[in-house]
Amino acid sequence: MATVYFYEKPGCINNTRQKKLLEAAGHQLIVKNLLTEVWQTERLRTFFGVLAIRDWFNYSAPAIKHGEIDPETQTEQQALALMLQNPLLIRRPLMQVGDSFMAGFDQQAVENWIGLQNTKVTSDLESCPRTHEQSNCSDE
Repeated sequence: MATVYFYEKPGCINNTRQKKLLEAAGHQLIVKNLLTEVWQTERLRTFFGVLAIRDWFNYSAPAIKHGEIDPETQTEQQALALMLQNPLLIRRPLMQVGDSFMAGFDQQAVENWIGLQNTKVTSDLESCPRTHEQSNCSDE
């Protein structure tokens, strides 16, 4: 099984579910706080691989929900600069296994990457399951 560096927002319900799924599959997690990590542009960029720039963003971030930032219009350099200033904009989780990196938690992609050992769940593990009004893990 893999040792996974797992960058999360502490208290995020989906990050908690994702960690449990990885651990149930036998992976060892080294959990890091995505919001307090000291990111460098080049290091952060490695997590996004070939994803479209719009897919680098956490659409639950207040700046996006309130229309202050449009992920569809950002260049690579603009997106990374915004994320370095405001880590809530970064799609979660960020994961690293050896020299391989991933942003977000697409269950099939994770299965293909490191395996989930038949521990798949059917619920959405990326979209915030709570509305802004009832969330205690809000991105604000």
